[in-house]
Amino acid sequence: MEKIAVYGSGTIGSCQATLIIGHGLPCVVIGHSEAGLERCRRAVARNWDDLIAEGLASEKNKQAAMALLTITNDPAALAGCTFVFEAVAEGTAQKQAVYQAIERYATPEAVTASCTSSIDAEVLAKLTGRPEQLLIAHPFQPVHMLPLVEVVRHQRTSEESVSRTMALLETLHRQVVVLNRSVPGFLVNRFAQALFREAIYLIEQDVTTAADIDKAVKYAMGMRYASIGLLEYFDAVGFDLESTIARNVYPDLCGTREIQSLVKAGLASGKTGQAAGEGLYDWSQKDADDFRRRKQSPYFDGVKAWTMPG
Repeated sequence: MEKIAVYGSGTIGSCQATLIIGHGLPCVVIGHSEAGLERCRRAVARNWDDLIAEGLASEKNKQAAMALLTITNDPAALAGCTFVFEAVAEGTAQKQAVYQAIERYATPEAVTASCTSSIDAEVLAKLTGRPEQLLIAHPFQPVHMLPLVEVVRHQRTSEESVSRTMALLETLHRQVVVLNRSVPGFLVNRFAQALFREAIYLIEQDVTTAADIDKAVKYAMGMRYASIGLLEYFDAVGFDLESTIARNVYPDLCGTREIQSLVKAGLASGKTGQAAGEGLYDWSQKDADDFRRRKQSPYFDGVKAWTMPG
């Protein structure tokens, strides 16, 4: 079994750690400030409290899991680690410093799996002295509950690194897709940006509202593609009909390559989304705890497969 560490104590790192200890595996989290470590510990504890509130875990599970967690600012705690999830800020200088620490303190055969959502794997490979042992393992929030991870290799990634990564992620009860090379957005974020662009365009054109767009996604597209795949559906409809639809729709789709006016206006006014209190929605009118629960609720069943300690 791999000895696992998470380098980064932010949202991604704390949720990744929750998943690891939730399977009864020890986990070392490396941060860079005392305040960050305390936030990480609180975040992991809250994740467990949410699971307990849903009847998916017990206080005994939580205490046993938390006992498996080591949170420190000292990279020397990587000693003996054979697999490291890198979850620090999206900057090459920060990541290079982390890779140097991993090379110094972790085992010589340690695999480094970057959780980056935006940096090309070939760029990351140039930041490490062990490119064969580096790849991307991009998760999605909430990381400890959403089952999919995108694994992205580069030209020098070894087959052993890929197979070890696949084995670990499958042990953590996750679905894995593999990209042979980086493309901007990988798969999921690339699909999401196409949807976001079209949705913002329809609002700008006064076709409909954010609430009705979300309703259309939740109760048609979301439900459909949760049970059958996007391309299974394409095949089921058939190339003839889909070609007819495409001829009618493609010319009218949003094709901008620029940030859209509605988003620029939000950036200028400070109405930038949930954290600011207002964006496409007025978040003062929404229940934050209800939103957090709804964000997690599709994945509750997956937690039942965890091999929890305690």
